[in-house]
Amino acid sequence: MYNVFIDGKEGTTGLQIFDRLGMRKDVNVISLSEEKRKDVSARKEAINAADIVFLCLPDGAAKEAVGLVESDQVRVIDASTAHRTASGWAYGFPELSAEHRSAIARSRFIANPGCYASGFIALVRPLGKRGIVSAAYPFVCHAVSGYSGAGKKGIAQYEAEVRDAALETPRLYGLTLSHKHLPEMVAQCALSHKPIFNPYICDYYSGMSVSVPLYEGLLEKKLTVKELRDVYREQYADAYFVHVGEETDGYIAANPFNGTNHMEILVHGNEEQVLLTAVFDNLGKGASGAAVQNMNIALGLDEKTGLA
Repeated sequence: MYNVFIDGKEGTTGLQIFDRLGMRKDVNVISLSEEKRKDVSARKEAINAADIVFLCLPDGAAKEAVGLVESDQVRVIDASTAHRTASGWAYGFPELSAEHRSAIARSRFIANPGCYASGFIALVRPLGKRGIVSAAYPFVCHAVSGYSGAGKKGIAQYEAEVRDAALETPRLYGLTLSHKHLPEMVAQCALSHKPIFNPYICDYYSGMSVSVPLYEGLLEKKLTVKELRDVYREQYADAYFVHVGEETDGYIAANPFNGTNHMEILVHGNEEQVLLTAVFDNLGKGASGAAVQNMNIALGLDEKTGLA
């Protein structure tokens, strides 16, 4: 029996992790009463009594929580942005390479990837590793997400009985082009500069589509759509949760993998331009599902345990 503590269980990601662990018989979730959940000494005791600690907190609070770890037996999985490019932290996307998987398995500190970043990195990193694009390629990324990714206040706005009519339309944000996921996108893809990233929050609960367009003429190696699709088939050949789909019927929905930890890679286009797309649940492979997968790997369990 593994002891697990979710610090920040009341947030969307924390609640999703709790739900995913709820049916498991190999996990005991350590709980704190409402009056003690923000008590530092109570949290410190819970953290050091756990085998796995999930941090579902704002960045500053996540850093403070790491400072409470005293036991060498504690493994920390941080769902915040705080440690995704930090030295000494494994980046929790095992499908990216054998080295990523090995680091997750042995590290005491694991940074869970950002939701948008997961899609972008899944698409772009294999191209750089194979010399298909240069580090200086002028990447642009467009993405849509359900409003569950907006946090408690955002969810409350969307689900209010009376709300602003603007919420009925897709809303572009990150207008300063400095979204919090950009540092990990640059680091994991070894880019020489930030991509232009255009995220939209939309009027549906969950599901995410991340798209990256390419100019064939700017690639270091000229590849057809089929050949690019084969690149991803090779990259994710041994992956259970990341797979490559065929051409669609003309539309790509953002929600076909809701409630699961799966991600699908799609490649479309023509001889001049290519469109790469990753589709997954922003609450699944984009957050809580990935966190539980990382826990399973860290504990030496089948990575699929407790995941759809």
